[in-house]
Amino acid sequence: MKYDFLDTDVLARLGAIPLESRFPMVGNVAGRHRSPHRGSSVEFAEYRKYVPGDDTRRLDWKAYARSDRYYIKEFEADTNLRAYFVIDTSGSMDFTSGENPSKIDFAKKIAATLSYLIVNQGDSAGLSCCSEKLHLEIPPSRRAAQLQHIFETLKDIEPTGETGLVHALHQIAEKTQQRALVIILSDLFVETEKLADALQHLRFRKHDIAMFHLLDPQEVDFHFERPHRFVDLEDGSVVVAEPNLIVDEYHEALREFLETVETKCHNVHADYHLLQTNANYEKVVSDFITSRLTKKR
Repeated sequence: MKYDFLDTDVLARLGAIPLESRFPMVGNVAGRHRSPHRGSSVEFAEYRKYVPGDDTRRLDWKAYARSDRYYIKEFEADTNLRAYFVIDTSGSMDFTSGENPSKIDFAKKIAATLSYLIVNQGDSAGLSCCSEKLHLEIPPSRRAAQLQHIFETLKDIEPTGETGLVHALHQIAEKTQQRALVIILSDLFVETEKLADALQHLRFRKHDIAMFHLLDPQEVDFHFERPHRFVDLEDGSVVVAEPNLIVDEYHEALREFLETVETKCHNVHADYHLLQTNANYEKVVSDFITSRLTKKR
């Protein structure tokens, strides 16, 4: 089946670039990602003193010659990546100023493209769609059938109601026992302190967090030429305002909001990306993947 949010040409161009975690992962199968445990890959980690029972083939005889003591070479163990996509499906994500895709459609493109690349490099992808009244969850898996399950779920998403993002993040932090890459796609219209608590919870569990903060260009520019009736797409409340009278106040409030969100993300070492929906999504995905190749911790 053909999906509007997937472009096979984009997938082919990006398929050769590996997506990696910035932090060590703990997985069930061997893979390309660092683990906090020691193994036998080719990347040297450290020396430790020899104890009876160690593999003598890993003795470093040069170190013995220097110190007259036996030392074992330890290497990074390689494991598989587990990625969890968390998509905000509240009503505000359905907003579009008309010329650009809605925030939810932009989120679908990013999530679908990255999940395809992740599963096809032998790693696991899962999906969580959250609003106040809906929380759909697909646990991470590396099986080929997983992609169709994710794509069919994305196809059927209809944003509605208030956000359930913070609750969903806490749930994932509690339920996901092994370290994961948690990729969040949202406009982040939530209380910033509650968001910060949820991000701290995820980081406490040693998850690698990536944040795609999605906004429509109209939400950033606030270009209106006459009085408008503004409707909250989450709770239905209405405000009638003269844009010219509030534009400066709006831009100042937006600046403070964006600075606060970015700071909260950086405090937990989250990989933060502020995006407008008129961006080239292929470049967004490509930049995200390549930037992580040089940001391992």
